[in-house]
Amino acid sequence: MKMDAERTYTSKITQVGAQLADTRTLLTQWDETKTVEENLKHFQSQNIFGKASRVRVSRILKVFRERYLREQVVIDSLVALAKGGISSKILDPILYFHAARSDHLLHDIVTEFLVDLKETGATDVDSDAVVGIIRRWSDEGKTSKHWVEGTLDRIAVGLLATLRDFGILRGVATKHIAPVYLPVESFAYIAHYLKQQQPSGERLIHDPEWRLFFLSPQGVENNFIAAQQRKLLEYHAAGPVVRVLFPVATLEEYANVILRAAS
Repeated sequence: MKMDAERTYTSKITQVGAQLADTRTLLTQWDETKTVEENLKHFQSQNIFGKASRVRVSRILKVFRERYLREQVVIDSLVALAKGGISSKILDPILYFHAARSDHLLHDIVTEFLVDLKETGATDVDSDAVVGIIRRWSDEGKTSKHWVEGTLDRIAVGLLATLRDFGILRGVATKHIAPVYLPVESFAYIAHYLKQQQPSGERLIHDPEWRLFFLSPQGVENNFIAAQQRKLLEYHAAGPVVRVLFPVATLEEYANVILRAAS
């Protein structure tokens, strides 16, 4: 059965990778007085990434649009963080979160394969196993088109390299699941974003998106407590009743709260 178009796996992750340095360049040079189209047109014409090929720049900007530029609130908050000089240790996990949510293949390799692998106690990632999973998904009609063997290998290599660059994996020839460190500021940003999707504190603790960081519900609670100690939010739990309160309403305003906390 073919997946809904919104959940179809594509090979776009292999076209650009994580591109963390280029993403920060884009965000710090973003002109808030211009539209998305105007900014992208300017970046294309100026070749701000210093790439030799305009085709390469165009491909990068297309993926950037899908990852970070589909929601105005996300654009505003990421630009505020980048221009505010936030540490890459805080910004990079946030960029990974948005990238994974925009690329379902990247998302599901982590949440449906790496998380289960780690729960068995294993840390080594077998590239052949990744190819096998992608092959199965392609055979099940979950991909934009049926992928042949060479394509499967290329996509698996791109996925693993991207996850390494985002800090989820480590290693060169052989990849291993890295000890994922999620700074409390990054956690709080993601929690604020997710809470806008659904306001329930209990559901927020059990939101499956935390699997992107290998966090169990207990790990999420521990992070909420740490965030409260940093005065980034208020966390109240009494049995099944959980309340999470943020000091400001919008994500852009919260980006400034994070900047002050991190300074």
